[in-house]
Amino acid sequence: MTEPFVHRTLAAKVVFGAGALASLAGELAELGVRRPMLVSGKRTAGSAVHARVRDALASLPYESFDLVPEHSSVETVERLAIRAREARIDGFVAVGGGSASDTAKAVALLLAEGGPLERHASRFTPPDRLVIPALPAPKLPIAAVPCTASAAEVTPSLGVRSPDGTKLLFSDVKLASRLVVIDPVANVCVPARLMLSTGMNGLAHCVEGLYSKVRTPVTSALAVDGIARFMKALPAVAREPESAAHRGDLLVAAHLSGQVLLNARTCLHHAICHVLGASTGISHGDANSVMLPGVARFNGRQDLEASVRALRESIGVPTRLRDLGVAREALAAVATHVMGERGLYFNPRPVRSPEEVLALLESAW
Repeated sequence: MTEPFVHRTLAAKVVFGAGALASLAGELAELGVRRPMLVSGKRTAGSAVHARVRDALASLPYESFDLVPEHSSVETVERLAIRAREARIDGFVAVGGGSASDTAKAVALLLAEGGPLERHASRFTPPDRLVIPALPAPKLPIAAVPCTASAAEVTPSLGVRSPDGTKLLFSDVKLASRLVVIDPVANVCVPARLMLSTGMNGLAHCVEGLYSKVRTPVTSALAVDGIARFMKALPAVAREPESAAHRGDLLVAAHLSGQVLLNARTCLHHAICHVLGASTGISHGDANSVMLPGVARFNGRQDLEASVRALRESIGVPTRLRDLGVAREALAAVATHVMGERGLYFNPRPVRSPEEVLALLESAW
């Protein structure tokens, strides 16, 4: 018998195909966006993808901000909100990965709800108290051009780093991208290593979606299909990094993983990866690559653990925290901070102490 569940869908338009970026201005017009702000990181700003986006926006009086750090911060969001308000922007175009999308979402949130930003963050108190503040104000529309396989463009959630190094998490369905433009030909210029590591993040969305306490029959079906697509597309991109067809397959898998994340949320695995990124500075994709097999085992999915370990070896992504420059002495503090992460609320197996988390970190070190 199917258990009761609640499943949410969003009003988003996805435009996929070679040359899809050329349609960007027209698609923004459909959303009523005439003065957008283009948001990206510095590396993305120097890419061919960014150049094509600028060409597509040439007829519009757009603002541009290309200094988003890898782990975006409250300071960056506050500075960008002031600039957006002064320029009277009416929407965002986020180009890149999770940092660009999360920054655009955070600025839209701050403009709509007012500050300080921290008061809108979700709060988790172990073992089982989760508070997600209501954010009722209308938000400016966001369009996304994903350049990674993280799927941040699909979800209504975001994370930014506070001044003390804590990853603040926010959630509002009105922050999910209203438009997603996926151009696999343009994506060929993105380094394959980045697509592979962020693909491990997308894969983790599907894996956690299979056992999340708030999974639905829809997310389970999407997760199974997404895992199969990742298992095929990631090795294909590793073998033939210049193939637009393989890039397209990987980007589709990533988009499906975002649909899983939208309802099933994330669990212990992402809780650990959020803290690792905020406290040590390692990339989110690399953290996912290292941590996913062990956390799958912790949650009783040895079948997935074995598959992920084999996949990692075949595509050459990181497998140990020490190889990413994480000091062993930092692990205890990471484990303690994980206990305050909201992902523990959705994890199927209760996490009862920092020592359990530390054991996972030690085995991944």
